[in-house]
Amino acid sequence: MISTDKSSFSQAGITPAESLPSIDLTALIDIIFIVLVFLLLTANSQLLSLPVDVPQSSSAAITALENKPSIAINIMATSPHWAIDGEPFSDLASFGAAFEQRFKSMPEASIIIAADKAAPVEPLMQLLALLQTQAIGQTQILMEH
Repeated sequence: MISTDKSSFSQAGITPAESLPSIDLTALIDIIFIVLVFLLLTANSQLLSLPVDVPQSSSAAITALENKPSIAINIMATSPHWAIDGEPFSDLASFGAAFEQRFKSMPEASIIIAADKAAPVEPLMQLLALLQTQAIGQTQILMEH
């Protein structure tokens, strides 16, 4: 074991470890925990429900729609929930049949979804499932600006 001579510390201007003051961090840790608890209790966050509105974007960020044929699908807040180019359909089966017929007649058409911000999520999910069965991977969602 290597030992040092205490006189060599005093010659170099260094005080031995026994004479240095010790720092107690207990009070600092207590204050940090109190501040952390205060911040957690006063944070205003809603974890169980989040309000959802139609996303808004600046007009410069929205890309202009191309001048090619399109099929506009509307999802409305009240029944009937679905419409194609303004023509409402009372149930999903008739809407699906009309959409398939329209998409087969215009396969190059882009699909634009315009949903009311008060519309329930279920009709949108059913629409997305229908688009997936038709192997349609890309659509445009219309937003306010």
